Amino acid sequence: MADIQRRKTPTVKIGNVRVGWEVPVVVQSMTNTDTADVASTVNQVQALSLAGSELVRITVNNEEAAAAVPRIVEELDKRGLRVPIVGDFHYNGHILLKKFPEAARALAKYRINPGNVSIGRKDDDNFRTMIECAVENQKPVRIGVNWGSLDQALLARMLDENNQLPNPLPLRDVMMAAMISSALDSAKAAEQYGLRHDQIILSAKVSGVRDLIDLYTDLAARTDYALHLGLTEAGMGAKGLIASTAGLAPLLLAGIGDTIRVSLTPKPGGDRTEEVQAAQQILQSLSIRSFMPQVTSCPGCGRTTSTYFQHLAEQIQNYLRTSMPEWRKKYPGVEEMKVAVMGCIVNGPGESKHANLGISLPGTFEDPVAPVYVDGKLHSTLRGDAIVAEFKEILDRYVEGHYGAGRGTPAAH
Repeated sequence: MADIQRRKTPTVKIGNVRVGWEVPVVVQSMTNTDTADVASTVNQVQALSLAGSELVRITVNNEEAAAAVPRIVEELDKRGLRVPIVGDFHYNGHILLKKFPEAARALAKYRINPGNVSIGRKDDDNFRTMIECAVENQKPVRIGVNWGSLDQALLARMLDENNQLPNPLPLRDVMMAAMISSALDSAKAAEQYGLRHDQIILSAKVSGVRDLIDLYTDLAARTDYALHLGLTEAGMGAKGLIASTAGLAPLLLAGIGDTIRVSLTPKPGGDRTEEVQAAQQILQSLSIRSFMPQVTSCPGCGRTTSTYFQHLAEQIQNYLRTSMPEWRKKYPGVEEMKVAVMGCIVNGPGESKHANLGISLPGTFEDPVAPVYVDGKLHSTLRGDAIVAEFKEILDRYVEGHYGAGRGTPAAH
């Protein structure tokens, strides 16, 4: 993995998960079910957890949702799922946490948005109540500032002060400064009300990539609190994936960020776990963490008029993903494996030799054979209609031999 100097932050304990510079960057996600619907919420938390989400946040927006929290956590426990559940509170969190103490105890962490509570006003009882609940139950808190719900009183005051300057700053700069001020002032208040320094995580989310990079670079330079990264609304499909990658990658490579979320807009009826896979792929592409074997495959060109290599690459990718829940238990280290599925002779053999396991399929007008390479050496040559099945057999033997209990045995022969 990449030798990146992470900024030193306190280690925050969230249930059975630790967040901070001494541990790998943590992947988290959020449900989009009605929390009061216990069955649907539990099923989605399970799917997110099995996909690799190490923290899962749920909306706690009304009494029905708050009442459902203990039942959700209990059902997850029955299924053997120990993923910490984070409660997302806005506007009425002070009421719900006090009225439903079982929910306050069952949650592993609270998320508080300073812009939606009374922090910064003459009377900050609502914010104080939530912090005191966290202190009473020994729960960490993410103080999550969002530019879509920034404390308007704070912003107005800072705009007035800016207007008095001989050379006023642009509105963007004032808003960014207000977000940082909101996060730091709220954290300071939380500590005054009894929360420990190592029980606080900060986030300051925007939806613009350059804004995200500039904001977190400044925030990281001004505090040592653990930081949660992510665009507040990344978008749908390629836009969301590209924007999230462009925003998170420079920060992560600079050692900034202790937890991340890729907030994708799912397609109607889409798979919520896509955001987990995206977060994992960002970390793995940056060589920060490994989650599953990586498949290198060529884009295709005029030499690859056959789509066979595309179908094989897709099948192998899906096979690896579906196999990983079991492989992760049986074959430690398998997530580091690299597989190459190439479409012609130009780069096929070379890329295959660089992978742990590679296959070079015949391109247009090439001989109808597919050489297979294992750890850089030619292993065998496949022909005919059973190439996919035979390659999977070689793959299975390689995994068993190199990552299983009997590792070191010649398993790919």
